[in-house]
Amino acid sequence: MAKSHYLEGHLGFNIARGLVKGADFIHKFGAVPAMSQSQTGTVWDKNDTIYPWSAFDTAGILVAAQANVSDNGKTVTVFGLDADYLPISEEFTLSGTGTVNGTKIFKRVYRAYMSDGSNVADVSFSRGGTEILRITAGKSQTQMAIYTVPAGYTAYMMKGTATCQAGADATGDMFIRYYGQSSFRVGHSFEVAGTGGQYLYEFASPIPIPGKSDIDIRTSVRSNNARITAAFDIILVETGV
Repeated sequence: MAKSHYLEGHLGFNIARGLVKGADFIHKFGAVPAMSQSQTGTVWDKNDTIYPWSAFDTAGILVAAQANVSDNGKTVTVFGLDADYLPISEEFTLSGTGTVNGTKIFKRVYRAYMSDGSNVADVSFSRGGTEILRITAGKSQTQMAIYTVPAGYTAYMMKGTATCQAGADATGDMFIRYYGQSSFRVGHSFEVAGTGGQYLYEFASPIPIPGKSDIDIRTSVRSNNARITAAFDIILVETGV
């Protein structure tokens, strides 16, 4: 079979193959099941809720909530950052009879998935009594349009997209909390309508986002309750600091 010259010279493809030293890629995607009209929330697995970043003001262990009996014994892998903002993961075996405490210290989380089969019911994790992860029943993975850039890397925002359920429309914002700042600020805004189709924006020059900075995609539905999706692609470049 003839080689594809396009793929050979495509930066993103070569990064995915591990051929570009000091670079990696992240595809983040989220979906909120049914955002209520006139409510604002992060695009994640929980309706009408801004992601609770304050739950990680202090790093600590995660707690898996008691699972549905049908999910008892199933394994979940959680991905995030440790107290030094370095990548970390931990496996949890769900229990249908009680909560399960983790052993690793997390400063951020951004993804979790079922490691051995689909989840029959919602699967929930908390930090300090606040829910910070939810795997919606049957989805097998979180859908969280949030991310924190690891220490020692700069993230370059390449592309963003969003959709809205037919018959509704919404406004959205990509909020960024740059490391060292106390609050989020808007880094990109968009409008999306179910009748208008997909919103897609490719940055002519990628937005650089330094290590330890937080990204949070939020939307507000203007008419009719709606499922909203959002996704973004970034390239991580190692800086060493």
